[in-house]
Amino acid sequence: MSWSKLKQQLESFLYPALVGTVEYRATSYRYLPGKAGQCYLTVDKKNILNMMDATTSIRWYETEQEIKNDPTIQVFISEEEIAAIRQSAAGTIPEERLQVIARSRKSSELAKRLMTAQSELSKSDFVATATRFLASSIDQSLESDDILLNILALVDRRVGKKRLLNMRGIMKQKHPSVQYFYELRLGK
Repeated sequence: MSWSKLKQQLESFLYPALVGTVEYRATSYRYLPGKAGQCYLTVDKKNILNMMDATTSIRWYETEQEIKNDPTIQVFISEEEIAAIRQSAAGTIPEERLQVIARSRKSSELAKRLMTAQSELSKSDFVATATRFLASSIDQSLESDDILLNILALVDRRVGKKRLLNMRGIMKQKHPSVQYFYELRLGK
């Protein structure tokens, strides 16, 4: 699919209040066949989602420890997770320590998922991901670990305000770029 056709389809699904604010852009190098073009997202003409750009306002993590120590990422622990740790330890661990162990395990798992999603975004082809977004359901895109699929779904007109509000807890565990577009959409 050509870039202009893909861009037109993506823009047709854009939430009405974001039209003119969020734009899909691409560069291509006609006379440099060995150099691939770049695709990126802009908000109010400011480059927001492009890993190659050093001036981007989104934080990209370099290590798992950065994610685990980031105070903006909140980890929610369920009673089932604590019960599983209690059962595996045969009840010899104090209750307050169970919370610490569960939080540590879950934050490690979350850090690995975020690092994987971030590295896939840096290697992925925007066009391939956008085509996959257009071919899949909005639910699959929202639940995916792919950062770009999440963002494309968040700016989609098929996701309502009530659904966005119900996703607040889930969004706190997502990559900062997904959180940025979530807050942008809530503000419109």
